Amino acid sequence: MKISAIDVGSNSVRLALIADGKTLYKRHSTTRLGEGLANSGKLQAEAIERTAQAIAAFVRDAKAENSTRLYVFATAAVRSSSNKQDFLNRVKQLCGVDVDVVSGQMEARLGILGALRGRDGGIIDVGGASTEVTVQRGGKTLYSHSADIGTVRLHDLAGRDFNKLYRAAEEKVKEYGDFSAADFDMYAIGGTATTLAAVKQKLEVYDPAKTDGTVLYADEILKTAQYVLALSVEECMKITGMEPRRADIIGGGFLLTYLVMRRFGIDKVTVSESDNLEGYVMLKEGNA
Repeated sequence: MKISAIDVGSNSVRLALIADGKTLYKRHSTTRLGEGLANSGKLQAEAIERTAQAIAAFVRDAKAENSTRLYVFATAAVRSSSNKQDFLNRVKQLCGVDVDVVSGQMEARLGILGALRGRDGGIIDVGGASTEVTVQRGGKTLYSHSADIGTVRLHDLAGRDFNKLYRAAEEKVKEYGDFSAADFDMYAIGGTATTLAAVKQKLEVYDPAKTDGTVLYADEILKTAQYVLALSVEECMKITGMEPRRADIIGGGFLLTYLVMRRFGIDKVTVSESDNLEGYVMLKEGNA
């Protein structure tokens, strides 16, 4: 039985094809749905249209794969926008699907479910418009919080200026409080984490089998952020392992990852390619 799931994020739309609990492949389309959201509180018409078109294309792909079920869910950009209904209506009009808008807490649950599958530990999920941190032990959630800050929001607020990005991110991560995750096995999921892994490994061609399990250290993440933000966007695009369509916003994402790790007393994280897409399917299929 094949199941398709589509994750509508603030920076990209992703499709996963899953069969018998195994992810056969993932595809993504960078649509920057959350562009301008930090300053306006609204989804822009152009962003709505290109994202809806990307979803429609993935719906067609899912049908071509003869998927038994198709799930579509959206995260921070949609849930925090004042005109989310415009987006939901356009998607429905274009391809006939209903989009499940998940809360920040649910997004965190989906991420840790997909990455850890019941094991003890925690996740950091730096997205486009929100960042979730969740820690669990013995099947119980010890800590979970979703902050409205991510790579796209940071770029809207501070561009690519290191000092401005640092101040904006540092101020926002204070809301996580004083929970220490130093004694837990922590995993990083999402595009920022996988890009860090691809850059670290200097991958000419992106390979999830190689990025999955990559260990990233806080000090090297900070150095990478400093390096990337000192370059022009054009120069960033040429970095081996860099996703060119993330080049303008990724430096802030690297910096945010470092500051979140510092806030929780974390020295290292392990990158997981399994994330909220797998988590959503597990939840819906009763495997959570």
